[in-house]
Amino acid sequence: MDDVLRLLDGLFAPDADRWSDGAAGWWDGFYADRTRPVPFFAARPDENLVEWLDSGLIDGRRALDLGCGPGRNALHLAARGFEVDAVDLSPAAVAWARERAREAGAEVRFLCGDAFAAAGDRLTGPYDLVYDSGCFHHLPPHRRISYLALLERVLAPGGRFALTCFAAGAMGCELPDAELYRTSRLHGGLAYTPGSLRRIFSGLREVELRRMRDEPDGSPCFGEDFLWTALFRNEPAGAGT
Repeated sequence: MDDVLRLLDGLFAPDADRWSDGAAGWWDGFYADRTRPVPFFAARPDENLVEWLDSGLIDGRRALDLGCGPGRNALHLAARGFEVDAVDLSPAAVAWARERAREAGAEVRFLCGDAFAAAGDRLTGPYDLVYDSGCFHHLPPHRRISYLALLERVLAPGGRFALTCFAAGAMGCELPDAELYRTSRLHGGLAYTPGSLRRIFSGLREVELRRMRDEPDGSPCFGEDFLWTALFRNEPAGAGT
């Protein structure tokens, strides 16, 4: 399986790779200038994460932040009492996140590397929450297998999986999967419909799927309405029977 996945990785142009350890340099360049007006550079947690925590839809003790970037959601989870592991491909992003954690006096275990390869071996689940803000839509179709395998391995029974990703019709590439391999590119990231998300994560129970709310500049939360926000629950074996 791993050999086949690596073979499929190789069908994409090298500069299209934003999902493996080889993409670390691209992401380091992306994060190099911290003053750029990139909305998610600000130290503000996702509005949906805050809402789900406040409403009790998310609870528990341990959390994993996939593709944590500069750590804005990981730090919020730590402030809410979670023991947090956070992983990102980019050394520059992880260094920035660690600086923010030191300034906030927050305890977060940051890991640098590919969560679906070597870095994944250091993820000590089970986690009550796996949170992904902007990682999933940068994976090629065949790497959904790796993603689901990671969830199966680390997400606790009864735990929550939550993500934000590009919404079809608003942001991201909407080419058929086969066309992505023909063009050797992901065209900046893949857009998803509610139906495609429900199909991919059909092994989990949907709790909520909605568009992210657009948050103004002065808001304490991050929000852009070109994203989906989705929350799923990992039903324990035998639940409902």
